[in-house]
Amino acid sequence: MQCEEKLEVFENGFKDERFNLEIQFYGSDSRKLLLAVIYELYLPDYTPEYVYPFECAKEFWGIYMDPGEVVPEELETGRVKFINRSIKERLERALAEIDAPVAIELEKADVQKLRDGLIALGRNFVLDEGRKRLFVFNKPSAGELILKYLRRF
Repeated sequence: MQCEEKLEVFENGFKDERFNLEIQFYGSDSRKLLLAVIYELYLPDYTPEYVYPFECAKEFWGIYMDPGEVVPEELETGRVKFINRSIKERLERALAEIDAPVAIELEKADVQKLRDGLIALGRNFVLDEGRKRLFVFNKPSAGELILKYLRRF
């Protein structure tokens, strides 16, 4: 669905030509997280009470979400110093369960611990092992946007 001249929203993600950004998710439903990202991207152009692309995406996805819910959270992580076989197998198992149709290079990922699992941060992906979801994007800066809302949604 075309939500703005350059923003296209689809079932598992969105593509925005204005910001040259495309994010897709696989695994557990992560549309609320993507709504938060859309809200943050377009907030400078609208008032906080009504951000049209956010409202359009909400309607397309059939999700109720108040703009006041879009609050970034600081992730409390512990860095994994060495990726041993056990950690690699956990990440590979999570990736297999998600069954994403894209190739991911886990070897180059920065792995961090959270209370409920591991997170693998790559140049073009974020794998949330605890919640069984994978985000794939075309710009490394998208990873930072996703991490802001990873625990909240």
